[in-house]
Amino acid sequence: MTPASRVRIIGTGLIGTSLGMALTSAGYDVTLDDPSPTARWLARDLRAGRIDVDEVPDLVVVAAPPDVCGDVIVAALRRWPEAFVTDVASVKEIILREVLAAGVDVTRYVGSHPMAGRERSGTAAARGDLFDGRAWVVVPHDTTDPRAVEAVRAIATAVGAAVRVMPAAEHDAAVATVSHLPQLTASLVAASLRELPEHAVGLAGQGLRDVTRIAASDPRLWTQILYGNAPALLQVLREVQDQVAQVVDALERIVAGRSEGSLGTISRILEAGNLGHARIPGKHGAPPAAYEVVSVLVPDEPGSLGRLFADLGDAGINLEDLQLEHGIGQAVGIAYLSVVPASVEPLLETLERQGWRVHQ
Repeated sequence: MTPASRVRIIGTGLIGTSLGMALTSAGYDVTLDDPSPTARWLARDLRAGRIDVDEVPDLVVVAAPPDVCGDVIVAALRRWPEAFVTDVASVKEIILREVLAAGVDVTRYVGSHPMAGRERSGTAAARGDLFDGRAWVVVPHDTTDPRAVEAVRAIATAVGAAVRVMPAAEHDAAVATVSHLPQLTASLVAASLRELPEHAVGLAGQGLRDVTRIAASDPRLWTQILYGNAPALLQVLREVQDQVAQVVDALERIVAGRSEGSLGTISRILEAGNLGHARIPGKHGAPPAAYEVVSVLVPDEPGSLGRLFADLGDAGINLEDLQLEHGIGQAVGIAYLSVVPASVEPLLETLERQGWRVHQ
């Protein structure tokens, strides 16, 4: 058994239930709680843990929405005076201030944030592999007991996450850029589609789908997150606002026939985007890799994708990433296969030998 083998999860939405599923598979004794009986029962049926309100846990994980998270943490610290308590909210400073102001034993509390999620929310969207290869930030404060940090580190490692430790302010500044800004940007882009004519929306390609995928996230939850991280997000948005203003000014000069210097402005911003994109970590947090992409025409019929994957497997080719795009008005799709450069030639040979239509 692990030092904190009995884990109680309060909140059985996407994150709480996914964590319960992963910890149960890893051998932890998990009990579940949620204000909604239906959510508790569904999480239990998904094998995320047991429902038992009387057992004393070693570690309590609060997976509640940000606006109530502080109160739930404080209640857990009072109810189980020997247990360590953490939370998995997307903002840390505002919650830490609430906990510190409550007059409880805060040495047993350490914040945390698994950088994992989906565009779908709720218990039914849970996945046991949600945290695999993802960063999990542990956020101690000045008086946190080191054993609390180790307890959270242990469960994060057990579910396949890569642990990072940083202060609350540093965490909030980081996620403002890498998490909260992308969500807001995706929502803004998707909102521009509301009044677009149907025939125009029908031209959407994979680029639009990639940019707007997370725009389907829960508005209520994200309103709370953006509210909780307003200071850090505001600073990032002002920087983006300045860059957008530069592009708008350049485009206005082009339209007015005064294009001198405008193309350079646009090019610099696009090149800066290239540099930023190149810094995004690759699979499982590794340094970004230069993958090659091979495009394969896939018939829109049962078994086509399965046959493609089987052919790749038989050839011993490891697929690093996959994207699918449906052809407009056609009974075909395009599969974009990302592989390491050394695999391109054997991949092309395999696909062509098996009769696939391939483009590079």
